[in-house]
Amino acid sequence: MKRLLLALALSACLLSAQTLKILYYGAEDDNFKKFAAVTPKAKVVAVDATSVMTEIVDADGFIGSIKPEQFAAARQLKWVGSMSAGVENILFVPGAEPFRESNVTLTSNRVVQGIEIADHAWALLLYTTRGLHIFQQHKVSETWQPRPYPGIELRGKTALIVGVGGIGTQIAIRAWAFGMHVIGVDPEDKPIVPYIDRMVKPEQLNEVIPQADVVFISAPDTPKSHKMFGGPQFELMKQKSYFVAVSRGGVYDMPGLVKALDSNRLAGAGVDVMDPEPLPKGHALWKFNNVMITPHIAGRSDHDVERMTGTIGENIRRLAEGLPLMNVIDKRRGY
Repeated sequence: MKRLLLALALSACLLSAQTLKILYYGAEDDNFKKFAAVTPKAKVVAVDATSVMTEIVDADGFIGSIKPEQFAAARQLKWVGSMSAGVENILFVPGAEPFRESNVTLTSNRVVQGIEIADHAWALLLYTTRGLHIFQQHKVSETWQPRPYPGIELRGKTALIVGVGGIGTQIAIRAWAFGMHVIGVDPEDKPIVPYIDRMVKPEQLNEVIPQADVVFISAPDTPKSHKMFGGPQFELMKQKSYFVAVSRGGVYDMPGLVKALDSNRLAGAGVDVMDPEPLPKGHALWKFNNVMITPHIAGRSDHDVERMTGTIGENIRRLAEGLPLMNVIDKRRGY
């Protein structure tokens, strides 16, 4: 009898050891249901700010943006899956060093969000190059005025893409389709592809800025990239060029952008990301008619959730099977 009880206890322990505990920082919504159904080898638990500190002690995984105090309470954590493309709010906040230096794997949705964000980047650019801001005003006043028309043709012009990751690559493909010359700026060595004419390192940024008719900001916000496109860089921009930012507002200098617009150096700009966010009422950027401002929604689309949850779900399966995870972040670099 004792042997039977011991065998049952051992079997229960082995079963428990095989079942991972994954925390989902959110309510029991549709995303939670998808994650919970991925594999019987993982139990997904929905937590909030109150319950997370208790549940995380024996959790193997965490879906969401983990905070330093939450990580400090964890005892056997193996994986954190961020639902967003950027992870600076996890890696580079006060108290994040223990997590950054740990062996816990961090993944993100840096690649899967490239499609809709690149679409949005082009919407922001075309808004100004095709003079749509003017016609928006005409629509309000019910004015029919086809001439003069200041439309700009992009074919043959040069696009400078700062950050050629999942977002920047998709922007480059679209720029190539428009017939533009493309220069990429990235710290990583990239393979030769037909849609990028030239790749340079961040140290060469100032050399290529004067060649650009359009500058796209699609880099993550890390200690090395923070404010890398500052006031001096805006002053290097070609007269009547365009500026588009769709990754993180911390990568560029807002006063520098305002000054470049105020001096008429720039023909227009489109920003989905700013520093600060939300952009305060009364901020100088609101006053420019040739600037389109959207409230950090470039990553939203009719298919974004299925791609983001698909990546997280696949990583739950891989974690349970002991397989390599997708979209692994270098935590020291931040991307």
